[in-house]
Amino acid sequence: MNAHKSLKTVLVSSFLHEIHLAKTKLASEGIHSFIIDENINSIIGTAFIEGYKLNVDIADYEKARTILSLYKT
Repeated sequence: MNAHKSLKTVLVSSFLHEIHLAKTKLASEGIHSFIIDENINSIIGTAFIEGYKLNVDIADYEKARTILSLYKT
């Protein structure tokens, strides 16, 4: 079994708090997620980078997108 899982970006935001809220929502549904570039964006700013990225295992991607779409206003 491959210990390295394929990850896919489920959310990109310039706001770190939005990424953390999404991460919490996914965790409450049993989906593990990972914040990509959190430290580098904090140092040099999101103006130079696409933004903070929240990644999930590719097998959880569709479910994660559905969960997060339920919270959009």
